[in-house]
Amino acid sequence: MAKIDQINVGVIGVGWVGGIRATACKKNPIIDKLYIAEINQTRQNELKKKLEPDVITDNWKDFVDNDDVNAVVISMTPETKRFPLVMECLEKGKHVFVEKPLAPTIREADEALQLAKKNNLKLAIGYSRRFDPRYAYMNKALKGGLIGEPVTCLISRHSTRELGMKITGRSNLSPASIAGVHDFDYILWAMQPRKPIRVYSQTSGKLFSKNSDNPDHQWCMITMDDGTTITIGIGWILPPHTPNYVQAFIEIVGTEGTLTIDDSHKDIQLSTIKDGIQYPMSSMPGEQIDHVFAGSMHEEINHFINAIVFDHPVMISGDEAKLVMQVAQAADMSVELGEPISLPRNDFI
Repeated sequence: MAKIDQINVGVIGVGWVGGIRATACKKNPIIDKLYIAEINQTRQNELKKKLEPDVITDNWKDFVDNDDVNAVVISMTPETKRFPLVMECLEKGKHVFVEKPLAPTIREADEALQLAKKNNLKLAIGYSRRFDPRYAYMNKALKGGLIGEPVTCLISRHSTRELGMKITGRSNLSPASIAGVHDFDYILWAMQPRKPIRVYSQTSGKLFSKNSDNPDHQWCMITMDDGTTITIGIGWILPPHTPNYVQAFIEIVGTEGTLTIDDSHKDIQLSTIKDGIQYPMSSMPGEQIDHVFAGSMHEEINHFINAIVFDHPVMISGDEAKLVMQVAQAADMSVELGEPISLPRNDFI
């Protein structure tokens, strides 16, 4: 068997999600050296003990300027500050994995995709749902015609207000733009070759909207070119409970059957006198459980690393990433105008 060359990877922003990404990198035998950029000193000390990175710094430029670093994972917040890092990493010849969204605008997304292509670099976006085995099965079943022609799809995703406070505290992005894109990417992929032609959306707010521009919830209805309807609801005001708790449910009804995913994370329940009922494996990204990982983010990072080393295409194409952005923008425009938005449009930027 031919020897596989190892690569060196840097992770920028190593909080909750970034910590999952960094752990996946540390465990991947293809990765030789792990570089970490984290501005929080307490978190730095935790990471030194837990992951023993080869380099840890509070300045991401320290390793982006380093020719020994082959790829960079960008997980820092707020989301609105990531794009300049994406462009600088690509300009310096680094493969890039970035948490969604890829860019603030479609024009800037095009710039990043063109730069990656020009420099022969991999550019991947962290939507993560495609790497969950249950979602992968539903995609396979849909494309295999197991329920006939899809007629309608319902996706409901809710998180606790604790997680909602984290999200709304760092940006004014809508629920569709910051959370719904996971489901937009997944369902648009699973419904291929069908394409979205119309988006209608509404928001509601009785909690977060008192102190911010963020609504509590957003519903988006997407009509596909064959008449299939997709309804996606995203909210972040469930009562405080297990930290980072997220529950989701998907139901697709077809002409010959139905498909459902119960993604409510209630299959494991811990009940104690001190804390009441908790769901210890309850977050969408997953949790590290001793020697294994419960969630899809490890597989997503491993896919990115393999794409670099074996020169495979990344799973989410540039056109797919831009389509997700267009649907999210259409949803927000629909909220603003109070009317359905037709796709495709040539005035999105």
